[in-house]
Amino acid sequence: MASASERLLLRLEWTVLRRLEGRLQGAHRTLHRGSGIDFAGLVEYAEGDDARHIDWNVTARLDQPHVRVFTEDRDLTIWLVVDRSASMAGGGPERTKSEAGTELALVLARLFGRRGDRVAALLYDAGGMTIVPPGIGRRHVLRIRAALQPSTGARGATTDLAAMLDAASRAARRPALVIVLSDFIGEGDWGRALLRLSRRHEVAALRIVDRSDDQLPEAGLLVVEDAETGEQLFVDSSDPLLRERFAAGVADREALVTAATRRAGVPLHRIRTDRDPVASLVEVLGRPGRHRA
Repeated sequence: MASASERLLLRLEWTVLRRLEGRLQGAHRTLHRGSGIDFAGLVEYAEGDDARHIDWNVTARLDQPHVRVFTEDRDLTIWLVVDRSASMAGGGPERTKSEAGTELALVLARLFGRRGDRVAALLYDAGGMTIVPPGIGRRHVLRIRAALQPSTGARGATTDLAAMLDAASRAARRPALVIVLSDFIGEGDWGRALLRLSRRHEVAALRIVDRSDDQLPEAGLLVVEDAETGEQLFVDSSDPLLRERFAAGVADREALVTAATRRAGVPLHRIRTDRDPVASLVEVLGRPGRHRA
């Protein structure tokens, strides 16, 4: 009998991946002067070119050294950086932010894996990190799925997003595509860490949000709890001053996230828990590559 992970993977393959196929760019190919796969053309010899690739017939005919240029396939490694902190356990009746992140990570892992790219995962919470090294194939996606088993994250401290992004910089030793799946609720000067990461890698951010992150329900007296630290407060949610301060805090956080990603040149896409995350991903892959909050 198929395990729960295998059943989920089958569902993704039949109902999701067909919707996504063709949305991504074509094969990853770059021009290199050297050994390659497909002949791309001839260029004049320049200092530093490999003399082994001089086309002597063309050189003799044009009386000017020319070298053969090839188009070489390049394997792409994708790093999925998944925020597993306690704040990701929040969410509405549809799904938690963590559940949305898990489903997105699996879809991306399987989608890129089907294209022949190697996929790795870095799962991070306040208690530390788990790394699934780069791999390929269906079994490898199941390994990522096993690592993504439900977790509420460690409590007692807010998530250090800068440490998470710096961990990704250390783990991805070669240039890669890094996709960060997070609600971007945490501490640390993570804007600088994101900038450092984007200088070496291509980075995209999928920001997973829930309406409770941005809205304070007007329900009178409430006990509110910090998802990261577990600290609880007794508040009057109908208090105008409290609602004003909450709205100001939300606006500050939005401005910080937008400014930090824009400064780093990282596309930012908002994924809501009250919508099918896969449908949101289809929309993201179908958009032009411009910055979004």
